[in-house]
Amino acid sequence: MVDKVLTANRLSDGIAVWLDAAGTWNENLQQAFVARHAEAVAALEATGKKAYADNLVVDVNVIEIEERDGILWPLRLRERIRAGGPTMAYAEGHGFADPDFIAA
Repeated sequence: MVDKVLTANRLSDGIAVWLDAAGTWNENLQQAFVARHAEAVAALEATGKKAYADNLVVDVNVIEIEERDGILWPLRLRERIRAGGPTMAYAEGHGFADPDFIAA
């Protein structure tokens, strides 16, 4: 099984967030809780559905990642872009995506 994390966009400002081990939505992929077996993935899916129903986040997805030298890397380009930050300025205090991280 491929490792997975739960991601979404925060409803208040649209910023990409990841669920961490404490059950909070975090802006840093590297702090995300990593599901390494089917039961953990099911728990992530249930948590995502509840957060969506509670109007905390939108576009909730369990995504595939791999760990390279202790760094979490999304397998899909879309998710690397989201993890690296926006590709254009749209939210105060959030810089642009790192092109090296996206290209990896």
